[in-house]
Amino acid sequence: MKRVVFREERCKGCELCVEACPEDIIHLADRLNANGYHPAMVRDEDQDKCTSCGLCARMCPDLVITVYRPARVKVS
Repeated sequence: MKRVVFREERCKGCELCVEACPEDIIHLADRLNANGYHPAMVRDEDQDKCTSCGLCARMCPDLVITVYRPARVKVS
């Protein structure tokens, strides 16, 4: 399951999320979205490197990013 999901059609490519990511796994795509911007993305192979810290989502001015955190396992 992806930990970071971008609504690519809303992304303006401002790169604030790129700068905020402590794992350095967010970059701008080579392709353009419908508005002519290079959207931010995380490659599938880098999804496991995401720590779900949420810094990218907090920095995004357009609410493009959703971060999913793995479910916690209860220890009895």
